[in-house]
Amino acid sequence: MGQVEARLKTLQVELPQPSQPGANYVPFVRVGSLVFLTGQLSQWNGERRFVGKLGRDFGVPEGQQAARLCALNLLAHLRVAVDGDLDRVVRTVRLAGYMNSTPDFVGQSQVMNGASDLFVDVLGEAGRHARMAVGVSALPYDVAVEVEGIFEVK
Repeated sequence: MGQVEARLKTLQVELPQPSQPGANYVPFVRVGSLVFLTGQLSQWNGERRFVGKLGRDFGVPEGQQAARLCALNLLAHLRVAVDGDLDRVVRTVRLAGYMNSTPDFVGQSQVMNGASDLFVDVLGEAGRHARMAVGVSALPYDVAVEVEGIFEVK
């Protein structure tokens, strides 16, 4: 068992099964040492969770849970991209979070901490990253959060 897998076990973090693309795209693309992961929704093994808008149906704490769920899905796909060896992840380069939110909701960066914190907890310093967090008027299937990522791997 690698160091990252051991850390997942210690943290009692279980990863979902990687989802299949719902349209004409692939879950990830590797270009040189970079892996670009498709945006992941707040779902667990295909069951959509946190359906609705931040600021109306959910507050920051639920949004953070939704962002964390997106991050777990990203890690599941990243594991596939590195042939099952998460120790090959050199660093999390950038995360981008999209929050399905009402016009007056301004907690997007706080919501995104749910994803950011998970990557630091699991990958340590390699989990630190640049990021963006924006509010949008809608997301696929009306989920509250979607997160995409770029990773450097060896």
